[in-house]
Amino acid sequence: MRPPLAGLYGITSAQLCEDPARLLRAVAAALRGGTRWVQYRDKHATPAQRLCRATALADLCRDHGAGFIVNDDVDLALQVAADGVHIGAGDGDIAATRARLGPDGVLGVTCGDDLARARHAVRLGADYVAFGRLFPSHTKPDAPPARLDTLREAARTLSVPVCAIGGITPLHMAQVTATGARLIAVVDGLFGADDIEAAARNYGRG
Repeated sequence: MRPPLAGLYGITSAQLCEDPARLLRAVAAALRGGTRWVQYRDKHATPAQRLCRATALADLCRDHGAGFIVNDDVDLALQVAADGVHIGAGDGDIAATRARLGPDGVLGVTCGDDLARARHAVRLGADYVAFGRLFPSHTKPDAPPARLDTLREAARTLSVPVCAIGGITPLHMAQVTATGARLIAVVDGLFGADDIEAAARNYGRG
């Protein structure tokens, strides 16, 4: 049974995915620390490598009672029985992805700072919408900024959970969660930490 769409949402980094053994160790540590959702984002591996890594991560998340999302590859998500898929602004058609995923899979959509895109995504079947980057980010330093006010309005007016992403540290947690955002997506702040399990716990305390 998948968890609610809430809590710490760890997204794998390109650097982390270079070493499959390290990838699994890092995600396991994040899950031990309380991460509730994991997104496998890996733009450089071969299809065979991605299948192997996604299969292992899906099993790991299931063992910990966490949700597992595949970035931008609905076919891979279906192959490994992931909980769902996440698509970015240029990653594909929302309605077509929803149809391919089926009614039970989780569909997340990146919306930047665009409430109109978020409303459109929800109409087409998105289960959560993500806004960011909110703060300076090591992962996507050139991504356009998003405003906390956008999250606040989205949480107030949309019927699906709001996901916050972009440079979020434990020090930001109070102001981010005060907007009504339920999913807190983190890349470097989690997987770039020396002690990943402790970093995950710190987000829970933030």
